[in-house]
Amino acid sequence: MSRMTVNERPVQFDLDPRMPLLYALREAMNLTGTKACGGGPECSGACMVLVDGVALRSCAITLAEAEGRLITTIEGLSRDRSHPVQQAMVAQAAVQCGYCTPGMVIALAALLQRNAALTQADIEAAVPNLCRCGVYPRLVRAVRRAARLARASAPQRP
Repeated sequence: MSRMTVNERPVQFDLDPRMPLLYALREAMNLTGTKACGGGPECSGACMVLVDGVALRSCAITLAEAEGRLITTIEGLSRDRSHPVQQAMVAQAAVQCGYCTPGMVIALAALLQRNAALTQADIEAAVPNLCRCGVYPRLVRAVRRAARLARASAPQRP
């Protein structure tokens, strides 16, 4: 029995502990925002989730490795799509077919959590996702916009 917290809800899976977290999320929990993308070296990053606040490919982490950890999927990032990355992606039209979008949003949310003062190198390093539609220029603009939104909404220090 694998136990963890998914989107702030304690869950347990009576599944093979060697199963990738991706399939438990999609098939056992019906959290289909996390996309299956081939796994292994062909993984496009569409399966990205936050594991204890770190963006990881859910195809590469087993249920046993996720035991006791805090998992956040795209569905749990923001129920009303108010996260700065989600707002910026829409505002900058950085979504094409949408398949890779959840993974990109998760990767960028993790980046902004660590650092809202981004450089081009930070953005490129944080988004290992492959987008076959070519939204990268708009994605960079969206990340910069999300960083501005995140900085504006951050509590001010005295």
